[in-house]
Amino acid sequence: MARGKPVVVLAVQGAFERHARMLRSLGHEVRLARRADDLADAAGLVLPGGESTVQLDLIARFDLEGPIRSRVSAGVPVLATCAGLILAAERVLGPQQRSFGVLDVTVTRNGWGRQLDSFEAMSDAGRSLVLIRAPRITSVGPRAQVVDRLAGEPILVRQGAVWGATFHPELTDDASLHAKVFGASAHLASTTPRSRKARSTMTT
Repeated sequence: MARGKPVVVLAVQGAFERHARMLRSLGHEVRLARRADDLADAAGLVLPGGESTVQLDLIARFDLEGPIRSRVSAGVPVLATCAGLILAAERVLGPQQRSFGVLDVTVTRNGWGRQLDSFEAMSDAGRSLVLIRAPRITSVGPRAQVVDRLAGEPILVRQGAVWGATFHPELTDDASLHAKVFGASAHLASTTPRSRKARSTMTT
């Protein structure tokens, strides 16, 4: 990833601040994006959790769709988490919804349950997970690869430079996924998972 340029976190709604904090802990310059100009020189992009339908409305209102597509097409690293995964997926169900279609997966909104069903777990690969109204990856096409699973089900996928997670890595103490996607110019804040309650006030 290009050094000296910021990792941009989409900041129209949702859990963007925790992503920014985690990226800064890795030594990255971070910019919160609310205008098209904010994305111009992005060396990486985070599509955070939140409410995907609200994010789509705000992306359209602020004319951010073109700049986001431009950065993805340029091949910058992208981390799409929870609602961000819904935005990135090619196919969205429960109900159907438009998306950027840059990740060859089908996701079902709230597939892991509603707000009261939010939970923490450890992935099959030992990754600390926080799932809040999480989308469920119900199929993975040939252009995407499964990186991690929960009880055998895909929860982390990758297609080239685009990574999609059903969970919230920014709500754990484990910065290893951000470091994997964007690199780290400083030490990891911590790689030790710590149990904590799911953030009941967050939405997906």
